[in-house]
Amino acid sequence: MRRPLALLPKRICMSFETLPALVGEALADRGYTELTPVQAAATGADAAGRDLIVSAQTGSGKTVAFGLALAEALLGEIRGTPLTEKPLALVIAPTRELALQVSRELGWLYAKAGLRIATCVGGMDASKERRALRSGPAIVVGTPGRLRDHLERGALDLSGLMGVVLDEADEMLDMGFRDDLEEILDATPDTRRTLLFSATMPQAIVRLAEKYQSDALRLSLAGKDRGHGDIAYQAITVAPSEVENAVVNVLRFHEAESAICFCATRESVRRLHATLQNRGFDVVSLSGENSQSERNQALQAMRDRRARVCVATDVAARGIDLPTLSLVIHVETPRDAETLQHRSGRTGRAGKKGTAAIIVPFNRRKRVDSMLRGAKIDAQWLDAPTPDAIRAKDRTRLIERLTEPREIEDYDRELAADLMARMAPEDIAAALVQSHRAKMPEPEELLANTPEAREKAKAEKIRPGFEDTVWFKIGVGRRQNAEPRWLLPLICRRGHITRNEIGAIRVGPEASWVQIPRAIASRFAHTIEQTAQGDDDQDAILIEESAEGPRFEARQNRQNNGPNVRAKPFGQGGQGKGGQGKGGPRTGKPGKPRDFAKRGHGDDARSEGGKPFAGKGGPKKGGKPPFKGKPKGKPGFKGKRPNQ
Repeated sequence: MRRPLALLPKRICMSFETLPALVGEALADRGYTELTPVQAAATGADAAGRDLIVSAQTGSGKTVAFGLALAEALLGEIRGTPLTEKPLALVIAPTRELALQVSRELGWLYAKAGLRIATCVGGMDASKERRALRSGPAIVVGTPGRLRDHLERGALDLSGLMGVVLDEADEMLDMGFRDDLEEILDATPDTRRTLLFSATMPQAIVRLAEKYQSDALRLSLAGKDRGHGDIAYQAITVAPSEVENAVVNVLRFHEAESAICFCATRESVRRLHATLQNRGFDVVSLSGENSQSERNQALQAMRDRRARVCVATDVAARGIDLPTLSLVIHVETPRDAETLQHRSGRTGRAGKKGTAAIIVPFNRRKRVDSMLRGAKIDAQWLDAPTPDAIRAKDRTRLIERLTEPREIEDYDRELAADLMARMAPEDIAAALVQSHRAKMPEPEELLANTPEAREKAKAEKIRPGFEDTVWFKIGVGRRQNAEPRWLLPLICRRGHITRNEIGAIRVGPEASWVQIPRAIASRFAHTIEQTAQGDDDQDAILIEESAEGPRFEARQNRQNNGPNVRAKPFGQGGQGKGGQGKGGPRTGKPGKPRDFAKRGHGDDARSEGGKPFAGKGGPKKGGKPPFKGKPKGKPGFKGKRPNQ
């Protein structure tokens, strides 16, 4: 039997004395003993009745904060009647998962008041949502697209709103919901309160606030550090080919109650999900290709502890609250510091400790290190856990689990006595250990994090036969719309070689480079010279052996031009005849690119000051390569078909 609020311990009541009694009791029943800083700021005397711009870290209790900020006005308006003619409050969230989570949080917060809450999100039955909107909800929670759809169809009446909440507003603008938000806000009364909650405050949020808020109070509780104080960051360096094995070992080393692994694409999610499932992990996936029903089932499996690992894209990086989540693994490097923050913010919430592990391939260490410094995150650089380290942790965990106090039934004691009579105690204990170990996936053997291992991993990326190569320079680049797919047949035709004898192709601004194995480089150079001296039907593009590769030339250009000098577009004040246009740098008259005959333009975009590289129809429509004249015979060099 619940005690009334007046009989609750005094230390609990004192924290909630300024809140409505029904809301304070709901908080106490939920286990709250005091408000978080963002909740206290949103319900303070300075914030009463005002528009708010709240910047706070993920996991700081923002959902309950805006629920409390609107509580007094909502409960005062309904006066004990749970049904309302029109919605009184509207909460807009960027994703379906976050909207559903907000509905659950507000549900228990206002349960004692009997307020109805309608949820409108994409992927759900719109007709059921319309019926829910007609049933008199006091609060409507939804995503921008679905709310706009109900508004345009007349199912959602916003004329009676007392308050609007934009949760994770920066994410909604990033996702392209600005037009939807503006149409929804334009349909609300001017007397409403507008509460804007976000983890970050980019300039777009400031402009939105200026347009739809008046005399807003700015509350910044995110702190100076981007990194979350309750999250321990680890950067784990591995060979590029060992990323999935490293994920397996990190999961096994921590044995977290719940963990989430973030990937960049749906394909990566599918692949890692299949890998972990085959290894024996209880795993679910979460990405944009899942239906709303599948997403709900995956998250519920994590909450029910039927699954312990979730593999997800960034669709789950915002707003997903899994209370037992203590480990976040960045399988693929986050695109920026903000993504790193929001992914990692799924753990370390509400005062609990969490770990965020970033899997860093050798070749991306500098980039990740720069990102961490920019985000002011002090990460510990580690090697991936080894099988020996994992087994040592397993031993400690098993001993702790088996020696903890517990109640044992008489039946179990009888069975234990029978086993003792049949087997030696050491054999019984060994069988117990084997049974426990059989339930856990085996750790993976990884390449050592040493210079030798890094060199070995680098060597494995080189194709057989291409250990020693020579660079050849081609006299067209991006300015002439050069692409590897058009250069490849040109190289085969001019050098009398097959595509399997060609290594990397690098396209620069004004020139391109191709790798040829040193064993055939002299023959290739001789053939190039012979074909260049042939008749006029041969391609007039210059191909010559290069003393250094594309990296050397790019470095020389930076040294000659300086770090801040940018090359002029093709044909705009270039380098005179045979260079970037007639007239030289003073006149800047547009000219034709070197070595090209007149051709039709096709549908493709023009290069600046010259003809497009692709011929008629452009590359997308299968146009001809930009070679002077029509090549004779079948695709290949003149008169013969290349051996491909």
